[in-house]
Parts: sequence; structure tokens; C-alpha cells
Amino acid sequence: MNPAQGLPIWLRLVLAFILGAVTAFGLAPFGFWAASIAALLALAPLYLATETRAQAAWLGWAFATGYFAHALSWIIEPFLVDAERHAWMAPFALVFMAGGLALFWALAFWVARRPGQGAIGQALFLTIAISLAECARGYVLTGFPWAGLAQIWVATPFAQVLALVGPYGVGALTLLATLPMGAALTQRSSFALPACLSVGVVCLAVGYAAFRPDVTETGHIVRLIQPNAPQHQKWDPDYAPLFFARQIEFTAAQPKPDLIVWPETSVPAWLGSAQPYLDVVVDAAQGTPVFLGIQRGDGPRIYNSMIYLNEDGQQQGLYDKHHLAPFGEYVPLGDLMARIGIYGMAATTGSGFSAGPGAALMDAGALGKALPLICYEAVFTQDVLSAPGRADFLLQITNDAWFGTRSGPYQHLAQAQMRAIEQGLPMMRSANTGVSAMIDPLGRITRSLALGEAGYVDANLPKPFAVTLYSRIGDIPIFLLLVGAFALLWRNARREGA
Repeated sequence: MNPAQGLPIWLRLVLAFILGAVTAFGLAPFGFWAASIAALLALAPLYLATETRAQAAWLGWAFATGYFAHALSWIIEPFLVDAERHAWMAPFALVFMAGGLALFWALAFWVARRPGQGAIGQALFLTIAISLAECARGYVLTGFPWAGLAQIWVATPFAQVLALVGPYGVGALTLLATLPMGAALTQRSSFALPACLSVGVVCLAVGYAAFRPDVTETGHIVRLIQPNAPQHQKWDPDYAPLFFARQIEFTAAQPKPDLIVWPETSVPAWLGSAQPYLDVVVDAAQGTPVFLGIQRGDGPRIYNSMIYLNEDGQQQGLYDKHHLAPFGEYVPLGDLMARIGIYGMAATTGSGFSAGPGAALMDAGALGKALPLICYEAVFTQDVLSAPGRADFLLQITNDAWFGTRSGPYQHLAQAQMRAIEQGLPMMRSANTGVSAMIDPLGRITRSLALGEAGYVDANLPKPFAVTLYSRIGDIPIFLLLVGAFALLWRNARREGA
């Protein structure tokens, strides 16, 4: 008998919320993936105890709200940087973000709950529905795939399957290995199919990880600069020169590397008037190329940008961030919202930053081609997949001071590791307050600087792997496979319910 069957609906919703919060312990910085698996197994009896679609939808919403509330608790941090202007928004941001993202799961639970199915069939249907909901969450309204289920595996061999099927595929496999097994344990029904699914997923992950190639190094040394400028002091005229001087000191340190990378918006001047600062950078670099983050204006538009200074100190490349953070770098209907005092937190005029034309490659000389990613862009698989060609390495510059010192910076780093695995490419990551790191094509951190530490790290750039399956096929085949499975299960459910 299902132990959840006799519980009142309100208690089931409370338990679902708690299970969702427990699931989030699988994410960085905790990495307790076993807690996530246990919570997903326990979700099955609660779901099977629902009697109507409405109950199922509320249950899915409660579980996902608990999950996202815990996973995204760092989201209050940006609102506390300028507390006088933004602190009042913090609780609303967390509540509306968690509850809003949970609507994707609520819809999945509502659609999947159909009469006439066995316990295993219901669990399979729910698996596919949630997986499709997660795909939608990553793309709809610019998308927000942060805290996807695949992220619980970053520190394990299971993460290597990202190179085959990407984050949505790994998330679907995670659900496939847990929800049907949870249903079988609940109903004491046949374990054959759930056991085959769970064992099959484990064998796929472990087997594929065992045959991944070894990482070799290029011999090129990259210096990652981390000035550790707290966001509330970053643009303060009394502190900005100090942070710039730190970066110059780190840039000039001997022995010379082959490339130097400064973090996002690391120059305290707009590009059009920054030449005196750039001259100082070039002098300190002593012939070493430099990537650095800077803001620039073009008429009425402003951009969050990255430039490349070559061996001769000339600006050879320019990239404008194209995937902007809503309400951080821009505000929808910004001019109207500005009239009531609401601005993007990283920009204080009108609609905020403008989006660049899209993904691009930047020539890094002897090191090859870089795919630049500024901050938030490393969260999105589609931003990497949309590159006009294959890069030799991924390059993320970021300012994670916005994310506080708890879970946000570590979750952001974990997603950078995922992008490296998916593409089979190394990633160099320079973060203002950390964590700056060199990441190899297996997603492993080879060198890093701790969060909140000022300094630099010299790291050997790993060689890229061959093109991965996922980098070739992207998300569309996974999405179509899920749609096909959903249609098949829907048809079978209608036949059984007839």
C-alpha cells in the first residue's frame, strides 16, 4: 500500500516542498547527490497518491518551489549590493523566481497525471513530462536553466555523459533512473523494468566515463587575474584605482605567461576613453596578449564587452555580450520602469545594456580560437552551441561578486565545468572575486583561486578533445526523442483509460 495515500493533501504538499529543498543539496557547493536521488525516489509515492490533475499540479509546484527556493537562495545577494535602492525587492525576487520556475513542473505534473495507467507507466510519463518542462525552462523567455538536475553530477563520473546527450539528456536519465524505481518500491510491483532502467543508466555513465580520453597539455601558460573587488566598492572612486593597481601588479609578475585574462568589467573606464588605462595594461603585460572585460558605448547604446590586446598592444578583437540578464543588465520596458525608479542593477539608465550580435570566435594567436562567454552566458548550452565554428578553448570572464559568497559562485562554476565537458574543450575562467579556474575537457579544475582571494594563477592550457556527439547534435534530437516518447505514452494512456 502507498504510505502517502492516507495523508491529507496539505501534508503531502508540505512533504513535497521539503523533498524539493532536499533535492537541491545535490547542487554545489554541497554536492550531496545521494540526497537528491533519495528525494526523487520519495517523490514517486506522493505523486502516485494524487487523485486528480489539480492535486498533481499542486504537488509538482510545491516540490519545485522547494527545490528552486533552496537552489536559488543566492538570488537575494544582488539586491543587497545597493540595499537602499534594491533590498525591498529581494524577498519578492526569490519568491517569484522559485514559484514562477515551479510552474513548469506544475504543468508537467498536470499533463502527466492520467487515469488508467499502472504505477510504472505513470512514473515514466512524469519523467518525460518533467524533462520536456526542463527543456522549456532553458529556452522560453530567454531561458533560465540554472539548477538543472544534471548539475548534481558535476563532481562525479556521471557528468561525462554530458558529452553525449547534454544537460537535458542527463537530467532525463536522472529521472528515468529514480522515478520508476520509486514507483515500484511504493506499489511493490514488478521491479524488472525499473531495475533495468536504473542499471542501464548507471552502466552507460560509468562505462562512458571509463573510456574518455586522457587530457594532455598544450604547454601554453595562461594567467588568470582575480582582483577581488567587492561589488559595493568596485566602482567607488576611492577603491577602483586600488583594484586596477592590483591587476597591473598581477599582470607584471614574472615569469611571463603566454596569455593574460582579466575578469568582466575590470577596467574602470569606458572603452572610448580608456586608452590611458590600456596603455598601462600593455606596459605591464610586456608583450603578452591580454583579454579583458570593459564597458563601451556606441551612441545611445551601451555594451558589456571583452577586448583582446595582441602582442603589440593593439586591440585586435571585440566581443559584445549578447545574452543579457533580465533585471540585472536590462529591464523590459526599461524607459517606462525608470520613471518609477526601477533600473537594471548593473546599469542605471533606461533599458540598460544592449545585446551584441551573437556568439563569435576571437583569435588568440598561437593559442588558437577562443569562444568568449561573459558571465551569465556560460549558463546556456545554446550560447555555446551557436558558435560560428569550433573553438580551441572556451573563455569565460565574469563578476560573481553579484552572487555573494554562499552557493551562487560555486553553482556558476559548476555550470562552466559542464560546458567544458559538453564541448570537449578546456575553459579558462577569470572571475572578479572568484572562483577563477582552468578547467580541462573532462570538466576537472586543474588550477584555481579560492573565492574571495586576490591574486593570480598560472595554469597550463589543456588540449581540446575531438568534437563530442553533443556538440554536433545539440538539444534538438534530445527534445524530439522526448516528444516522441511523450506522444507514445500519451497514446497508450488513452487506450488504457478507454
